[in-house]
Amino acid sequence: MVINFLKYRKVTALSSLALIVAFVGVAIYRQKTRGSAYTYSVDFTGGTQVLLGFEHDVDGAQVKQIIAENGWPSVSMREFGKTEVLIRVKEFEADMVGLGEHMRSAVQQAMPDNRVQILQTESVGAGVGADLRSKSIYAMAVALILMLLYIAMRFWSIAFATGAIVALIHDALVMLAIFLFLDREISINFIAAVLTVLGYSINDTIVIFSQIREFMKKRKGVPLDQIVNDSLNYTLRRTMLTSISTGLPVLVMLIFGGEALQDFSLALLIGIIFGTYSSVYIASPIMMLLQPKDSTSL
Repeated sequence: MVINFLKYRKVTALSSLALIVAFVGVAIYRQKTRGSAYTYSVDFTGGTQVLLGFEHDVDGAQVKQIIAENGWPSVSMREFGKTEVLIRVKEFEADMVGLGEHMRSAVQQAMPDNRVQILQTESVGAGVGADLRSKSIYAMAVALILMLLYIAMRFWSIAFATGAIVALIHDALVMLAIFLFLDREISINFIAAVLTVLGYSINDTIVIFSQIREFMKKRKGVPLDQIVNDSLNYTLRRTMLTSISTGLPVLVMLIFGGEALQDFSLALLIGIIFGTYSSVYIASPIMMLLQPKDSTSL
């Protein structure tokens, strides 16, 4: 069965545009109401964070009050389920294990019937955090530029290169948008997931573009719309198998990996789904807009 993918390109384009507009609107609203669109991890803000695990269900507000009363008034909290609480303070301590133990002891003393253990501790200086944020932005920009140059040289076509890069930017924006909507924090793990997805997505796009180029050489005089649609159908099996085989292990990590892997796994899963979508409905239509209609070979 041949699927007419291009039949839905206007609907998908409007859907992607609506998602990006909503992303911008929510980001502006959060910026005005909270002072920052995102919540950033200690990797970027600097300070110390301690993840505590409890034997029984716990009230995060109560834990926050205990920590504040024991010398950390600038504490912020984040709950994971009913038995895990992430405590973040602005103070930077070289002995983060010692600081974590002080917090655990204070909470344990206030809650003697609920066993408390330290699951994770992190500590980053403010200068290091700012440096990591700027380097993360630089890394993503360099990755996009290098991929643009690679696609341009690989296919010797501005149309193909532009289609691929627009798709990659779309993937990154969608990941940022969904994390914003879900109010998830931005961390080094998220940046790593974005860079991983960019590599995954560009590989999927290259497979489709290679097939389009091959059909353009073999089917001279055939309309570009038909060539693109035939290429998408020809590579559909490979695209779906790759996405499913990659997505299933990530889904398992998301469900069973715990808090430490949750944001990373979620970002990867979003990227895999929308990376596949963008290869079909973003990269190819953008390429068609820029590719000369009378081109029959590359």
